[in-house]
Amino acid sequence: MKEFTDFVGQNVMLMDLNGMEDLDNPNNPIGVIYEAEKLFASAFGAQYAYFLVNGTTAGVQTMIMSACEPGDEIILPRNAHKSAFGGIILSGAIPVYVQPEVNEKLGITMGVTVENVKKAILKHPHAKAVFVINPTYYGIASDLKSITRTAHKFGMAVLVDEAHGAHMGFHNDFPLTAMEVGADMSAVSTHKTGGSLTQSSVLLLRGHRIQPETVRQILNLTMTTSSSYILMCSIDVARKQLAMYGEEMLEETLRLARMAREEINKIEGLYAFGKELIGTPGVYDFDETKLGINVRRLGITGYEAERILREEYNIQIEMSDLYNILAVITLGDTQESVEKLIEALRDMAKKLGVKDVKTPTIVLHSPQVIVSPRDAFYSSKKVVELDNAVGEISGEMVMAYPPGIPLILPGERITKDLVDYIKLLKEEDCQLQGTADPYVNTIRVLGTAD
Repeated sequence: MKEFTDFVGQNVMLMDLNGMEDLDNPNNPIGVIYEAEKLFASAFGAQYAYFLVNGTTAGVQTMIMSACEPGDEIILPRNAHKSAFGGIILSGAIPVYVQPEVNEKLGITMGVTVENVKKAILKHPHAKAVFVINPTYYGIASDLKSITRTAHKFGMAVLVDEAHGAHMGFHNDFPLTAMEVGADMSAVSTHKTGGSLTQSSVLLLRGHRIQPETVRQILNLTMTTSSSYILMCSIDVARKQLAMYGEEMLEETLRLARMAREEINKIEGLYAFGKELIGTPGVYDFDETKLGINVRRLGITGYEAERILREEYNIQIEMSDLYNILAVITLGDTQESVEKLIEALRDMAKKLGVKDVKTPTIVLHSPQVIVSPRDAFYSSKKVVELDNAVGEISGEMVMAYPPGIPLILPGERITKDLVDYIKLLKEEDCQLQGTADPYVNTIRVLGTAD
């Protein structure tokens, strides 16, 4: 490993230890890891914190498994991340979907309304939990405080996917966090916007509805016994940085994001959406560091814009979809890095010019659920050509990654609109995941082979 050591440095290798008594054990922390988790919980307004080395996926799945037993109902938005549906399959919970609002102009899903969540609660009063995304990848926040109050009145736990909100509790200009509004659990991607290394995240717990012993036992079912101390150290230092300097660092981050949004909106053919969306359906608040840019008027897709920025300007953005690109302004960005993005967008728009776009926005609506995800996952399956799958019940997920929101889940009816949409994504060389066939020429559906 000399080549690797020469590249990353000796200190990284010195940190790569495991199993020593003085270093504690993350599966049953009673020493230094316990102390670090206590500090993290205090900084984030929680009673308990659990370090994760398998990303926020592990946290989301643990939340659902902590709140739900097989057969229990859980209320959640259909645009949740694939990790939530993995948690449903693992727990045996029955999903009750709340449809997120859709912005037809931008072609993206927004948050869920309090009214629709309440309707789901009244219709399913014995559900054990309500699952909320705070914020979405594009920065959209639902009214989490009101949703939490409503769910708690019915004795339901509130579980929050805060993969994109690790920074929000350290500056007043951001949406409220799960812990701030009294939610029971949240899974936080410190590696996305908090400054820690990729794959490191934290699970937060407060209140009395879910016992900390239950959470620890469930984590130990799936957690490695050889957790990376490099990752855990990065969580600890990221927490320290946010606790000591987070407000001033985020003030600068917000200044850069606001400057970028203002300058991009001066470019003909581009629209960087922001806080003006607040008050529209499904948008209670907005995280300004999520710089979503609609590129439709340039006559290209978001996927094409991402490729142009990478290949011609040496800029890699966060993600893209058919109509938008997303850049995330982070603690590590500078005036220079943001100006480089603005100049690249200005030059790209000038070269492409504005087009008279008349094609309608394609927005897929949630498929019909025929079989529960867990039952579908364990059912017999057969392989069919994608074009022949219309009307069949899916036996696997199909998703564009990022963002990792399934277009179809196990147990849902495959429609012609879905097949056409998948084919369109394939034409755009979009990265599709979830299927046994990596090229999605075929798909597994429920049934037995002839």
